[in-house]
Amino acid sequence: MRKKILVSGCNGHMGKLIVKAINATANMFVVSGFDNSIGTEKYPIYSNINLLYSKCQNELLPDAIIDFSSPKATQEIAKFAFDNKIPIVIATTGLTTEDIMTLKDFSNCIPIFQTYNMSYGIAILKKVLKIVSKQLCDSDIEIIETHHNRKKDCPSGTAKMLANTINQVYDNTKRIVYGHEGLREKHEIGISSIRGGNIAGEHIVQFFSDCETIEFKHVAYSREVFVNGAIQALKFLLTKKTGFYDMEDLINSNFLKQ
Repeated sequence: MRKKILVSGCNGHMGKLIVKAINATANMFVVSGFDNSIGTEKYPIYSNINLLYSKCQNELLPDAIIDFSSPKATQEIAKFAFDNKIPIVIATTGLTTEDIMTLKDFSNCIPIFQTYNMSYGIAILKKVLKIVSKQLCDSDIEIIETHHNRKKDCPSGTAKMLANTINQVYDNTKRIVYGHEGLREKHEIGISSIRGGNIAGEHIVQFFSDCETIEFKHVAYSREVFVNGAIQALKFLLTKKTGFYDMEDLINSNFLKQ
């Protein structure tokens, strides 16, 4: 039986790509959407969470939800998923620590897949950074992220995620600084942001010593990389009953080898 998917943020740039990819995937289709703007799609789109609760029932109740929206919409759609015991994939950026804690509480009852970046490459970069950061503890560390001019959050959730990944290696003893003004402090991880054009996403992590620089760079040439990751995350989550998962769980599993 084909799985019914609700897409939150369905009328956004990524949402439209996700809708197209889901409908092109065997054994699943988009049954409904959640967005603050109503389009001309063939499936119902709900712009109000109360309307979603009242109308999205019975045959329209989805088997899973995928969310590329905004932090406020994510809070609403995650509560809807929790109340109706529906698995949810969340790729929205700009979530607060409190938002993540709420999602982790929800994951005791439903499976939740949350990440700020659906790219396999970024997930692999995280694993690499955990290894090399231990060997480069005396380096000055800088992260530069570049995105299209429509991106609302700055710095990117991915840049914050990479900085936190490094800082965890150092027991969170470094201070994460968003943009520099004045003299750089020794125990800082700097994050710089660039916005312009139609760039899908670029992240550079640099480790500076007095004599050399080591640099790691990830470039997303197309948003398809995020779409592909999201579809795989959705398939992965549909095999789970409860739990809180991310891209590292996906690439560490045997799921991608099937």
